[in-house]
Amino acid sequence: MHTISATPWYRERWPWLLMAGPAAVLAAGAYTGWLAFAQQDALVVGDYYKRGKAINQDLRRDRSAAALGATIALRYDAAHGVLHGRLSTREPVRSGPLQLHLAHATQPEKDLRLLVRPDAAGRFAVPLPLLERSRWTVLVEDAGRTWRLEGQWHWPAVGQVTLAAL
Repeated sequence: MHTISATPWYRERWPWLLMAGPAAVLAAGAYTGWLAFAQQDALVVGDYYKRGKAINQDLRRDRSAAALGATIALRYDAAHGVLHGRLSTREPVRSGPLQLHLAHATQPEKDLRLLVRPDAAGRFAVPLPLLERSRWTVLVEDAGRTWRLEGQWHWPAVGQVTLAAL
């Protein structure tokens, strides 16, 4: 003999337990939709054709850096807030300022552009209050934009990075 419960359905736990899964999916979907529309998509560039045409010029600058035998070593001293570097070349080059660009992996508003002036030995130090924990794309080029060095730096997992022309 079966007895029928006199309590209403909303007082039972099973309907609520069965509704919890779809409710969680709806909440997660709404949050994902909000993220997709509220955040800027920083990885897509609008002038991709122009950037593609500039690749040949960049390759010439890479070959020029290889002919010079250019290498640069960078190390960040977080305790003192200073970025140290050393530029070395096979052939002597006119000592001038270098443009150092640290590009954040996903957030372009956190990119850093620094103008550094190496001494006669190629060493330089520049104050940098805080370098965020991230994967940085490092681009170093001379002021005349005749050569460049580029590479990746996973700071602080890798304390020092050395970029060399291939």
